[in-house]
Amino acid sequence: MLTAQKRKFALALMSGMSKKDAAIDAGYSDKSARSKGSQLSKDSEVIAFIERKKNEKAEVDDIPECRRIVNNPTVNTAQESHPISAPVAGWVDDPLEFLKTIMNDDKKEIEVRKDAAKAMLPYIHPKKGEGGKKDAKLGAAKAAHSKFSGMAPPKLVVNNKG
Repeated sequence: MLTAQKRKFALALMSGMSKKDAAIDAGYSDKSARSKGSQLSKDSEVIAFIERKKNEKAEVDDIPECRRIVNNPTVNTAQESHPISAPVAGWVDDPLEFLKTIMNDDKKEIEVRKDAAKAMLPYIHPKKGEGGKKDAKLGAAKAAHSKFSGMAPPKLVVNNKG
C-alpha cells in the first residue's frame, strides 16, 4: 500500500531531491533518512507510482483567463468540475462525510479513493475482537447475570378508585 509518506517521498524524489533529502522532506527521521531513502527508492510501489506520474500528461493553458475552466485537476475546483454532485470538501463538517465524498468522487485517482475507504473502514465496521480483557470479562458477567438472575419483582399498580 502506498502510504502518504511514500507518496511524499516519491514526489520529492521526482522534483530532483536526493534520496536522503526526499526522505527527510517526507517526514522520516534525520538519523535514518539515508537508509530509508535507499530502501524506499527500491520499493516496488514507489517505483510504480513514479512511473505512473511520469506517464501522466497535463494540459495547461499558458495564461488562464479569470474564471475559465482549465483542463488540469490541480487548477479546477470541485465546484467547477461537477456542480450538482456532493458538496465541496471544505463545506463538510464531518470528517467521515469528507472521506465518503473523496471515496465516491470518480474524478479522483483510484489510489486516493482507496486510501479514503481504508481510513473510513474502522469507523463503519469495527473489528469483532476489538476490546481488551476487561471488556470481555464485563460481557461475560452480563451474560451470566441475565442467565442466572432471579425473576424481576412484580410491578406495583396504584389503584386509588376504591
